[in-house]
Amino acid sequence: MDYPQYNICMNLDVTRFLAFTREHQLSFYYSMIYAVTDVVNRIEEFRYRIREGKVVLHDKIHPSFTDMDRDPENQLFKMVTLDLNENIVTFVQETGEKSRNQKEYFDAANLSGRDDLIYITCLPWISFTHMLHTISLKRDDAVPRISWGKYYKEDDKVLLPFSVQVHHGLMDGYHVGKYLETLQAYLNGIE
Repeated sequence: MDYPQYNICMNLDVTRFLAFTREHQLSFYYSMIYAVTDVVNRIEEFRYRIREGKVVLHDKIHPSFTDMDRDPENQLFKMVTLDLNENIVTFVQETGEKSRNQKEYFDAANLSGRDDLIYITCLPWISFTHMLHTISLKRDDAVPRISWGKYYKEDDKVLLPFSVQVHHGLMDGYHVGKYLETLQAYLNGIE
C-alpha cells in the first residue's frame, strides 16, 4: 500500500487514573504519556520498526510528544523527547523540567536518526470521535502515533477520546486491541 497506516479511535475509562493523578498532584498529560509509553513497551509489535526494508525490534521505546510553550503570548508547541524511566512520579517531574528548560521548538539533535520513539499529542480542547495524524509518505514510516482529546463525564465514568495510528505491515487490529486492553487495565489498576 502507498499509505500503510491505519487508525483506531475509542474511549478509555480514565476515572481511576484521573483520581490517582489528582491525589498525587501529577500532571494528567505527563502521566498519560508515561502510561501509554510504558504499555507500548509491553507489546512487542509496537516496538517493531522498518529500516532499509528490514524489520527491527527495539528493546525499549521512548516518548516524543508535543507540549505547549508556557509563554501565553506565542501559544506554540514544541516537540519534547526524553527517555522513559521506570517510575511515573519521577518521569512526570523530569518531563516537566525538560519541557520548561527546552527552548527549541524542534529538538532535531535529539530526534535525528531515531525511530525508537512513539509520537504523542493531545487536544485537550476537543472530545473527538476520530483523528488522523500527519505522516511522511514513506512506506517505511512505522513510528506509532498516539493521541487523546478532552476527557468528559458520562454517568459515573470519566472517558477520554483516544487514538492509535500504526503501520499495518507490522501489526493488525489484534495487536492494537491487545494494547488498548492492556492500557485500560493499567489505568484501572494504578495505585
